Amino acid sequence: MFLLYANKPLPEPGTGEARQLLAAWNSATSQMAEAGVLIDCGPLQPPSASTTVSVRDGETLLTDGPAAEIKEHFGGFTLIECADLDEALKWAALVPTASDGRVEVRPLVPVMAPPVVANTEQPAG
Repeated sequence: MFLLYANKPLPEPGTGEARQLLAAWNSATSQMAEAGVLIDCGPLQPPSASTTVSVRDGETLLTDGPAAEIKEHFGGFTLIECADLDEALKWAALVPTASDGRVEVRPLVPVMAPPVVANTEQPAG
């Protein structure tokens, strides 16, 4: 998984800078898709749109805004499946965020989903 950190917020939609960034992203994700490594990707809304949830002593606490104040903007993610770290690093260098921010490459922990239990109850009627 790539965690994408930018040094500045995303450009305003409709601007030349936004169109250029979108073209660069389309190029990178198209190449990943054609190579068969892209699983999913997506940008995030700005930190001001976030809500942080914590539970203390059984009470759910909600806080407007991000969990931590950082100078960089956590702007999104890209999920890929590669043979090894070297291949993942090659793809990370292609992501536009790598040229003016940073791309953190972090492996996922493999977890098996629990089996689905069929509902054996008959509907009333």
